[in-house]
Amino acid sequence: MRLRFVFLPIAATGPRDLVERALQLLVGLFLYGVALGLMVRGGIGVAPWDVLALGVAGQTGIGYGAVTVLVSVVVLLLWIPLRQRVGLGTLLNALLVGPSADLALAVIPAPSSVWVGAPMFVAGLLLLAFATGLYISADFGPGPRDGLMTGLVRRTGWPVWIVRTLIEGGVLLVGFLLGGPVGVGTVLFAFGVGPLVGWFLPWMTRLRTVRSRQLARTPAP
Repeated sequence: MRLRFVFLPIAATGPRDLVERALQLLVGLFLYGVALGLMVRGGIGVAPWDVLALGVAGQTGIGYGAVTVLVSVVVLLLWIPLRQRVGLGTLLNALLVGPSADLALAVIPAPSSVWVGAPMFVAGLLLLAFATGLYISADFGPGPRDGLMTGLVRRTGWPVWIVRTLIEGGVLLVGFLLGGPVGVGTVLFAFGVGPLVGWFLPWMTRLRTVRSRQLARTPAP
């Protein structure tokens, strides 16, 4: 068995629409990495997957961004028995988010106090939800972690919330045992990311749909 590297169906109206979607994907993934950097710098805890990444980074001495990429690769390997299809967005997600986060960490200074760090974390959470809506609505395929969840839901028949809870809980436990930072930010992420993405994603999808329809009505030069 092997991963099936394919371009997932994309409802593009023409070359310009495809180019705009590709740029939207790249901007979304870059901003996603910046958002992770902001939340890490906030110093009040991070998302479960980042607890794992920072725990592994602390144990191995490998940089956070590089560990994020390696974790994405491992997650993609878990797609093999699930027979998930890998799209362009999946690959770029795995390869670009980690370096973008490292770049953000290189230029964003550590906060002087928790009163600066907490708003920094909240800003990162908001930016992450926006970036998620941006890159998913580009319609180039799910990210490695999202695809793992949907693949397990399809194969097991379990509800999404059970699968998501088991994945996030397991990742959080392993990361915590490795020394990853768990704090109030971890709780804020757990309860805040779903509603925020639930607002941003439909909004960005509507904007993308309207723009694609506009391009469809525009005569080719």
